[in-house]
Amino acid sequence: MSNNFSAIGQRRSDFVEFDIQQTSRRAFLRRTGAGLGAIALASMLGQQTPLASAASSNSNPLAPKQPHFPCKAERVIFLFMSGGPSHVDLFDPKPELIRLAGQPIPESFGHFKTRRAVAKNQLLPPRRSYARHGECGMEISSFLPNIAEHADDLCLLRGCYGDSVTHPESVYLMNTGTILMGKPSLGAWATYGLGTENQNMPAFVVMPDPSGWVKGGAPAWGNGFLPATYQGTILRGGSQPILNLNRPSDVSPQQQLATVNLINQLNGEHLSADEESSELTARMAAYELAFRMQSHAPEVVDISQETEATSELYGLNHKTTAEFGRRCLFARRMLERGVRFIELYCGDTNGWDAHSDVDGNHTALCAQSDLPVAGLLQDLKQRGLLDSTLVIWGGEFGRMPMSEGSNGRDHNPHGFSMWMAGGGVKGGQVIGATDEVGLRAVEDRMHPHDIHATILHLLGLEHTRLTFRHNGRNERLTDVGGTVIRKALA
Repeated sequence: MSNNFSAIGQRRSDFVEFDIQQTSRRAFLRRTGAGLGAIALASMLGQQTPLASAASSNSNPLAPKQPHFPCKAERVIFLFMSGGPSHVDLFDPKPELIRLAGQPIPESFGHFKTRRAVAKNQLLPPRRSYARHGECGMEISSFLPNIAEHADDLCLLRGCYGDSVTHPESVYLMNTGTILMGKPSLGAWATYGLGTENQNMPAFVVMPDPSGWVKGGAPAWGNGFLPATYQGTILRGGSQPILNLNRPSDVSPQQQLATVNLINQLNGEHLSADEESSELTARMAAYELAFRMQSHAPEVVDISQETEATSELYGLNHKTTAEFGRRCLFARRMLERGVRFIELYCGDTNGWDAHSDVDGNHTALCAQSDLPVAGLLQDLKQRGLLDSTLVIWGGEFGRMPMSEGSNGRDHNPHGFSMWMAGGGVKGGQVIGATDEVGLRAVEDRMHPHDIHATILHLLGLEHTRLTFRHNGRNERLTDVGGTVIRKALA
């Protein structure tokens, strides 16, 4: 094949030639005034154009990339329980908490961070009973009877801890590795490291709870100092899951082709040779992706062809579970089509934040999410996808063992639980432990840096090698910490 490459310019009669091996993708777009969206649109219009070869350019920031070593997980679904679910009521049974119920927490437990004075607060026993499940005998609360059926698939992390007692800081820590706003999110790092398997869908998709966004908002799935190409794309429910995606009815495909060509030409004229990672290049890539999604995204969220059995599995036929179940089903359909990282939020702005009536709060949210999450695990497993999909369940922190008011619980970053399943994880085991009442992580303590290092490891990425040069420093998701949780690996 010749090194010289002919391409269409602004008009179909204007041809240019240059050495493609010596030219970056953005220089190519600048010279030709066309992008991948225009290529795809031209193809749909039946136009023959040699520009189609540009779609395979190695400089595409979302092109699939080789991991550092063979991966166990090809994709991730992070089920984020917004607000802080109570580990002592869901996954961490404490007989001593029952024995000491109604008493102040003993002074022997020492000082700890809390939002309010706790000297008079009484220890509050678990709101539900626990039972052993699966061949592994994992103890799980009756709040979650459906997830409990998958105990042998779960790797339960009972020794998690964080750095902050407030929601936004803890949300950022769990999502970006720091309590500070503005750092790249876990999904952005995964996309930066691996690219995407489907150029017609975003690599990183976020599905907030329609009742309200997580505290801290969009920075939780932002790109930070990484190129904007890697930020999460919001997917909503309803007939228009991605806003502004559909072409206006009064705009023809031919008009859109002309617009895309013109936009790319004008943007390309503003690019300099060293602007491969600029906001402008990201915007150009977004235009291209947006066009391709016009043809592909509607099919992804069209669940009309799913079977009745699948609808029941996800709880789509029941008012309580229908909304969250639909988003769980969207997640499965997206990962089947090559989406790399999906984050699915459960709980509105307050969510699991049970400062009062923890029983009523968790009853409602468990009823909403338990069946769909279990359905997702079962569906992935029966389709042969669980082994290559890492599923994560957790929130920004846990809840205190003592009461707030008479029947609520305050924030607890000192010790809480999360779980992982599939994607190279060894199921049917518990790692780590909190103290006798569930206040602090005391055995196999796991910081979010350790959890992030483990997630990246399962994706085939060495967390100390996944870096980005920023302000003269090689930044990484795990900062200067992080140890892979080896016990979690299958």
